Amino acid sequence: MSEEAVIDVRTIPKPERHPLIIDAYEKLDVGAGLILVNDHVPEGLRVEMVREFADAVGWEPLESSEDAVRVRIVKQAATPTPRVVLDVAEVAGTEAESGSVWQLPTQQRDLDANVIALAPGGEIREHTGPNLDVLIHILDGAGTLETETGTIDLSPGQIVWLPRLSRRRFTADAENGLKYFSVHQRKQGLTISARP
Repeated sequence: MSEEAVIDVRTIPKPERHPLIIDAYEKLDVGAGLILVNDHVPEGLRVEMVREFADAVGWEPLESSEDAVRVRIVKQAATPTPRVVLDVAEVAGTEAESGSVWQLPTQQRDLDANVIALAPGGEIREHTGPNLDVLIHILDGAGTLETETGTIDLSPGQIVWLPRLSRRRFTADAENGLKYFSVHQRKQGLTISARP
């Protein structure tokens, strides 16, 4: 067994610590580990790594002192592992104002996914969609999708394809609102521009 690398981050500026450790973890072979030495219990790092890699990351606290907290981090799988990221029951009954009530939490991903809620009578104004295809799955409530050529009634269970750059407007049922799951290829960074 090869000797585990030791990464002592106590003298490294805090904003640089997580990226340094995650980069070192990603370079490990499956089954290999590294020892992290920190000036505090690295709970934020553990939460971030579990969010990104799930069961692929092993986390073992080691004997530590007041000024040197030690943890063994082991790469248990070649890639992040599959996992349940949301039980729809957690958001199905929530009463929320219009907006995103859930987003895919990992940063290292090729997809964007959201659960969008529209309050009763709420709307997403007419707009041109992004330059990528979007699938939505109607979860709860009802409403309509207005397109350039007509209107589609929306109800739970439907899966609707929104072709890239298509014109669309969503309106929610006046009594029950509308909740849907949206998934598409990850968008490039957003840019802010002035209104015309």
